Amino acid sequence: MSLQQYIISVVTHPRLPLKDEMLLKEVLKRRLTKKEYKILDALVYSKNTEEVCAKLKLDVDRYNEVVLTLTKKLNQEKLKQELAL
Repeated sequence: MSLQQYIISVVTHPRLPLKDEMLLKEVLKRRLTKKEYKILDALVYSKNTEEVCAKLKLDVDRYNEVVLTLTKKLNQEKLKQELAL
């Protein structure tokens, strides 16, 4: 799955069209914490949750909290505007 596809799948009412992958990554690196960005990368590229948790030294509950926070951030109107062309 591409970053654009992932964003479209989790964002309610995404503003389309989205920027290209490189520009999306730049915006997200600025707006997300390092941990959120690494988890986003893992979600987009279907990496194993357990491996990601081990690498980031997180338990599964904390991982799920970060995913929830990440999803909420992606749904903020201001960030949606930054992700769109």
